[in-house]
Amino acid sequence: MSGRTFGILSPFVGGDYYGAIIEGITAAAVAGGDRVLAIQTLNPGAHSADRSGLPDFDRPVAWDHLSGLVVLPGAVAAGPVAGALRAGLPTILVAQEAATADASVVLADNRSGVRAAVRHLVEHGHERIAFGGFLAHFDLRERHEGYREGLLAHGLTPQPELLFDTGDNHESGGEAVADALIRAGMPASAIVLGTDRNAIGLIGRMTAAGYDLPAELAVVGFDDIPDAAYLRPALSSVRQPLDDVGAAVYKLLQESGRQQSGRQESRPQESRPQESRPQEAGPQECRPQQGRLPQDDGPLLESAARIVQVPTVFQRRNSCGCPSTGLPVSEPHTRSLFSQVQYLQSTLNIQYELGLSLLGTREHDARTLDWLGLTPAVAGCLGLWPAGVEPAAADRLELVGEFRIAVGAPDAVVPVSRFPPAELLDRADGAAGDIVFVVPVRTRVRDWGLLAAVGRIQATTPPGREMMNHSGALLATALDYRVLQERLRTAALHDHLTGLPNRLLLEDRLNRAGARAAREAGYRFAVLLLDLDGFKAINDGLGHAAGDALLVEVARRLTGLVRRTDTVARLGGDEFVVLIDGLPEPDAYRRVCDAVQAAVTAPVDVDGQLVQVGVSIGVAVSGDGAVDPDHLLREADAAMYRVKSATHRR
Repeated sequence: MSGRTFGILSPFVGGDYYGAIIEGITAAAVAGGDRVLAIQTLNPGAHSADRSGLPDFDRPVAWDHLSGLVVLPGAVAAGPVAGALRAGLPTILVAQEAATADASVVLADNRSGVRAAVRHLVEHGHERIAFGGFLAHFDLRERHEGYREGLLAHGLTPQPELLFDTGDNHESGGEAVADALIRAGMPASAIVLGTDRNAIGLIGRMTAAGYDLPAELAVVGFDDIPDAAYLRPALSSVRQPLDDVGAAVYKLLQESGRQQSGRQESRPQESRPQESRPQEAGPQECRPQQGRLPQDDGPLLESAARIVQVPTVFQRRNSCGCPSTGLPVSEPHTRSLFSQVQYLQSTLNIQYELGLSLLGTREHDARTLDWLGLTPAVAGCLGLWPAGVEPAAADRLELVGEFRIAVGAPDAVVPVSRFPPAELLDRADGAAGDIVFVVPVRTRVRDWGLLAAVGRIQATTPPGREMMNHSGALLATALDYRVLQERLRTAALHDHLTGLPNRLLLEDRLNRAGARAAREAGYRFAVLLLDLDGFKAINDGLGHAAGDALLVEVARRLTGLVRRTDTVARLGGDEFVVLIDGLPEPDAYRRVCDAVQAAVTAPVDVDGQLVQVGVSIGVAVSGDGAVDPDHLLREADAAMYRVKSATHRR
């Protein structure tokens, strides 16, 4: 697909709020011949944007591909926005205060819809109208202001005791408000909630407590999510026309791109016809801004940033006190509901199979991305931060996994600003509903990298429940689990002090050598069992720390003597085993014994004091044909004790 690519930074890349905004922007972009790349800024698996706090995301992901950037509320702090502007990337903020005078803003006109809702409640005869919302958010504060304006317009004074901070935008916040109203003896006859999910939580708690809604409390929400119409009572709500929001965002991106092109080509901007005053029903432009950020971090492009407001609409149903009109029933509507049920069932099946694939199979390498075949994803790739580099300082990614694309040599390295690779972007068919998603692959334990995939937007689930968020969380957990497995395996098969193979791993190596001897005529191997002479005196005289230091040095020296195919193991105490894997001639082990003798008996500096030990070596060599490794180890042990006894007699 030709055309430009616009990036969207969002706490989540799906859900009935963020996903719906992304869907609106995508529809407008595709109609204009462009495409969208949505980047999740919260850690995968985060429960909600409200409870997770502002993400610390500050990476120029895909900037080299982008012609503009859209920042949704709660996605990033001011720093990344300023960085994008300094890089010359036109940036549009959605539903939030401008962090800089150079970023245009698209707002839902929260106040108008809430004013209409308050007017409607007053017409029902309500005067004690409460408000509940998460006032830490800009758009919720705007809704509260609309509530105040609506009351004042009807001669009603806002009462402090009727203002409730929900603490979040979810059902739990509404439940908290319901509890507060009940404790206060129901001081209000109606309430406007900042979100539909707040309203759903309040209605559920009040109904469970035996209250008759809306007779005892009229309720209005905000967002008009799909669930609203199916509540009992059906929820009256304020609708944000998110398709109009998306169209307004895309229009600003187009205009910003034209302005930037004019500046880059060093020619005057073309004059545009004077825009006619927009109708009340459409987006309204207000308060044009002229300005620049301070010059402390480099120059910014001159801008004429704008604020565009999209009107909201009050949708009355039953919870405000209006009579019920029943549920919408028609064949197309019923078929649509059935499709949603099928979609939900399919999603549950996919999530179940993903969990089994990524976490249920010990030997499965999640980095291959073959598990994406269980999902509707069209293509995908995985980039991990290079080993040995702190993720916070990394500016490149190693491409370690691909799904239905080819991006060059395995483990190719790309700058963060070029991830995902262009080959993946080209797989997105916007007309078919495809979009490119990028999510972090990170847990509390480790930041692994970034996962990119091409798929469809999920705009009907609660935020954070979409498949990309779930997939990123499962992948990060699977990678953590793989590391943990390897650590446990290493701990189980290696000596904790020296890091050498322990008895269990030695037995495995001996069994393999024995099996090879049974298969290959002429193959022989030797087992050397070593016991340090005089070690106990050093351990008792200088302490266990000195003894441990001596054992570590002996292990290091032995490892340096043998080939990579050989094995040096510690059986415990001061006993070591050397497995010589393949003797070129029957007595080749003698040279190894001589080297071991010289290396082990050489003085060792332990905390500034030279100490020296002797070594007794027992040898057992495999014969022709089948070999019992345990028997061979016992023979070496017996030979070692014969050597030790002979030494003591001398």
